[in-house]
Amino acid sequence: MTRAVEIRKKLDHPVVDGDAHLLEIGPVVNDFLEQVGGPSIVERFRDLRRQGVYNETRTIWWGAPTGPHTADRAAASLPKLFKARMEDAGLDFAFVFTTQSIPALHIRDDEVRQAFCRALNLMTAEIFSEVRDAIVPCAVIPMHTPEEAMTEIDFAIGELGHRVAKIGTETRVAVPEVEQESFELGRLTERIHSVAFDSRFDYDPVWQKFVDYGVAPACHTAARGGNGYRASPSNYVFNHLGCFAVGSEFFARSLFMGGVTRRFPTLKFAFLEGGVGWACQLYNDLYEHWEKRNPKALKEHLDPDNLDVELLAELFERYGDEHLTPAAVRADPYGRISSRTAAPEELDEFAACKITSERDLHDLFVPNFYFGCEADDRMNAVAFDRRLNHGGVQLKACLGSDIGHWDVVDMTHVLPEAWQLVEEGLLSEEDFKQFAFTNQAEMHHAANPDFFKGTTVEHAVAAELS
Repeated sequence: MTRAVEIRKKLDHPVVDGDAHLLEIGPVVNDFLEQVGGPSIVERFRDLRRQGVYNETRTIWWGAPTGPHTADRAAASLPKLFKARMEDAGLDFAFVFTTQSIPALHIRDDEVRQAFCRALNLMTAEIFSEVRDAIVPCAVIPMHTPEEAMTEIDFAIGELGHRVAKIGTETRVAVPEVEQESFELGRLTERIHSVAFDSRFDYDPVWQKFVDYGVAPACHTAARGGNGYRASPSNYVFNHLGCFAVGSEFFARSLFMGGVTRRFPTLKFAFLEGGVGWACQLYNDLYEHWEKRNPKALKEHLDPDNLDVELLAELFERYGDEHLTPAAVRADPYGRISSRTAAPEELDEFAACKITSERDLHDLFVPNFYFGCEADDRMNAVAFDRRLNHGGVQLKACLGSDIGHWDVVDMTHVLPEAWQLVEEGLLSEEDFKQFAFTNQAEMHHAANPDFFKGTTVEHAVAAELS
């Protein structure tokens, strides 16, 4: 009996893994890609990979279990084997995300990107068809335009029956002025646009389509390359550290500040593999920014028109020196560093959120956002510590194993690593239930009350959420 089985026997609730991974087999993906676009699209995809379309950033190497863990490697590619091993891992239900979809969402060739995502959706719908009572595969939705996204949503969810979707949370395109001069030089440049804030297009029809289908979109964005902070050509670990947290934080910040959760209050979002520490910081930071920079506070405390220049000059006279003189401050009372930059017409930078009180900050963040956390992340505990968060709230952290990748060489170790926070007194058993079961059940049930019908956890979810 594994340690995971021993722990599972103690629990009065299922254990749901919100972020396991499929390791695709190249020839199988190519077969489906050829089915979508013919041999030419397969060759174009290969050409993009050979050309280094994903830039010179050092990417993953030796990224999957081997040696004594070969069975774990196989389980990440064989849905039936994964299901057969779930009992030993102490898992009752799992969501599985494709690995190749992470870079695929940023392929710049529109036709190749759309074809590749469709191929993944066709493949996962087929190879997981016999295990969907316990394992749900995730669709891949490209988001370079709203039309592209809605077309694939209708196909993947409407026709194929996918119930979970990973979306492109940002578009990464060449700097247009450079690309117009030289396609090759443009390939070496990158400009990032969020799909939720200051977007190039209106994505509200996309969010509405997710609401209509009852699907909670997931973010699994890796912030590597591009801006240079995680673009080392020599060191993958340097590039990987914090990359999913940064990608998730950018998208969550965009959704909130862009007013998406205000306009679509029932729509839930999952942020995967980045943990929850960044979310606690963002949630509390929003409070502190709104407190100091809401329109009333700006006018009362920061409006340059309220500056008493005569008092300022008097203080410079009394406490200045040969450099810090009344004449100097009169010449530049507002300070060139901070400057008297013209204010925007709309002073309220939270206008899209329509915030009138601190309670609004809570209501537009906490109920809508769910955070996938790997089992060995000790920061998982901060989501449940009410002392740390404004309003004494807990954020909705969820267990997301990352089974299939290098950080989980043995899938039976996931549950014991997660349970360690309970053993060390950092989580209560009720906290762990929220983490390993309730939060994820709530997210998908809220989007679609029939989500868990016919699954191995149907009755447990119904009892928990009744």
